[in-house]
Amino acid sequence: MKILTSKSLFMFLILMFISMKIHSLQFEVLSGRTKCIAEDIKSHSMTVGKYHIVNPNEPHPSPDTHKVTLRVTSTHGNTFHYADNVHEGHFAFETTEAGDYMACFYAADHKPPVTMTINFDWKSGVAAKDWTNVAKKGSVDLMELELKKMHEHVKNIHDEMFYLREREEEMQELNRSTNSKMAWMTGLSICVCLSVAGLQLWHLKTFFEKKKLI
Repeated sequence: MKILTSKSLFMFLILMFISMKIHSLQFEVLSGRTKCIAEDIKSHSMTVGKYHIVNPNEPHPSPDTHKVTLRVTSTHGNTFHYADNVHEGHFAFETTEAGDYMACFYAADHKPPVTMTINFDWKSGVAAKDWTNVAKKGSVDLMELELKKMHEHVKNIHDEMFYLREREEEMQELNRSTNSKMAWMTGLSICVCLSVAGLQLWHLKTFFEKKKLI
């Protein structure tokens, strides 16, 4: 049996934390303004979100001014969720492309301006799966459910590592391309400077020859 060292266990826990992307936020949006939240999600990953505006007049109904418009888009601008003038809502979809997904909250303009507090819970990966529903459908006991969760975590960590490796390769390719362009621009700049210097010398020589100074 292989025993995990404290360092290996620490790295495993970090990877487990990375694989469970959970963003539970509370933030304010001023009327007439937009606030966006970005999340880097890999392709073919489940993501769910739930949001609502905190009612400042509890236990009375929330005022009509406290509504927002939400649009969730992919890194290529494709819209996966849109809700117009709502107090609360939720979304759930499987990503079709990897990259930064953006959730933008827009509060309609009001006079006088109002500030709204929004609770936003965004989950992706293993954390987005409804394990209670899985247990009910499969009629599994607690131990088997925990094993299923662990299997999903390990699978997600494996996929996440490959995804990070792909992103690293993309960054390395971008660095190589940038370095190549910089080298080309440096060489071009040197050629331009030498050409200008040569023209200046030729101009000075011609000027002095006309003045018969040399």
